[in-house]
Order: sequence, then structure tokens, then C-alpha cells
Amino acid sequence: MKIKRAILGLALAAALVLPASAADVLSVNGQNLWTQAKARLVGNTTYVSLRTVAGVLAPDTTVTWENGSAWVRGAGLTLSAKPGEQWLTVNDRALYIPQGVRLEGGTTLVPIRVLAQALGGRVDWSARSGVTLTPGTGRSGPAPYTENDLYWMARIISAESRGEPLLGKLAVGTVVLNRVASDEFPDTIYDVIFDRKWGVQFTPVANGTVYNEPTQESVLAAKLVLDGARAAGDSLYFIAPELTNNHWVMQNQTYVTTIGCHWFYR
Repeated sequence: MKIKRAILGLALAAALVLPASAADVLSVNGQNLWTQAKARLVGNTTYVSLRTVAGVLAPDTTVTWENGSAWVRGAGLTLSAKPGEQWLTVNDRALYIPQGVRLEGGTTLVPIRVLAQALGGRVDWSARSGVTLTPGTGRSGPAPYTENDLYWMARIISAESRGEPLLGKLAVGTVVLNRVASDEFPDTIYDVIFDRKWGVQFTPVANGTVYNEPTQESVLAAKLVLDGARAAGDSLYFIAPELTNNHWVMQNQTYVTTIGCHWFYR
């Protein structure tokens, strides 16, 4: 049951964003760095200058711009963020940025919560005080999943959604993790994938494609979803209606959304 609690905790952390009513205050050790950090709201998410805030969270690092990406490097730390991509990488982890890394006026902007997560800091918000950033370790913590979890998650995502967009891959991974968190299904990623209650649950297990080497984007999607990214809400099932004659899910479960060729249900 520990993995169920861990997955639920990651999902809640990934959903946290700063309310749009937040004051223009970014407090660090009592100083307001909102302007210096070029902070701005994108939707309900506070974006900040990667260079400025990385310097606060990890002052012993260097920030460079190389081949279209911003890099933060220090002892035991390598972080990269490329404008337009929906993630940043830190060491062997990948953290999801739904609205993407942004480049504005020559400044690379990323969500402050994601950057704090990557560099061991903490972000708090209140209507009265605005955003408070507390530096911590200045380093990324260990990935909150095992190599075995990553191995199988990448393979089921690749086998089920090789031709789907990144969001579709995240949605397939979300279904697996929703099942892990549900009392109706097994308690581990491996056992969910190879669950044989009422027959094989996933076609790639039956036809053997789950054992194929996963695509690079599928590995990325697996890392993202295992580190808290979610898509397709609380879905427990998905189906590609045009590729199957078995429409039991469509007839018996509640529709959630469609992403690519997959329809998702709970």
C-alpha cells in the first residue's frame, strides 16, 4: 500500500499551482524578488527566470545557454530546460511543465514550483504574503520510483501508444498508476500490467510487444508520469475503438476524454 500513498501524493503535488490572485511578491529571506526574477503568471502558474532563481536555490552552480537550451551545472547536478518543451531534466529525472518552458526577451522562464522541486527548495503561497521561496539542498533528490518501475512503465507506454503524442503517452501511464492506487487492481506497476483477472488486461501482454525496446519519448513519458505528471484524470481504462471489436468498456464505464486514438474511461 505504500506505493499507492506515494502515487497519490505525487499526483497532488503535480496539481498544485499558484492562484491567479497572488500578489506580485516573491519573498526570499524577506526580500521581494518578483521583478528581479521576472516573475509572471501564465494561467494560474507562476513562471520565473531560471537563471535568477537557480542562483538563489543553488548558488554554487553555473547557468549557461548552449544549443538552444539553458543549463544549470554544479557538483552532482545537471539541469537543462529547452524553450518549447514540456519538461525539464535534472540528473536522471524529468519534471513535467504542461504549459512548456518559455523564452521571453532572452530569458528562460520555468514554473517556480518545478524549479524548486528540481533544486531541493520549497514554495509556499498565501493570499496575504504571495509566493515564498525557501532554499534547501540545492540539489535534486532521488527519483521517487525504482528502475523496475521505469523499465515496465516505459514498455507498456511504448507498446500501447507508440504513435500517440506525449499527452497520450502520459495518459496511458496515468491509467496504470490509477490502477495501482485503486483497491480494484493490484498494488504494483508490474502486477497491474500483467494482471490476468478477467483475462489479459493489456493487449501488448498478449501479443508480446510489451517486451520490445521502448521509444525514447516513451521512456521520457514514463519518467514524467512516475514523477507526478498526469493526464486523463481518474481514468482506469482506455480503448482505441477503431482497432477493436470489444467495446465492453464503452458500454459499461464512464467516458472521461479522448486523446489521440484512445478514448479514456473510469
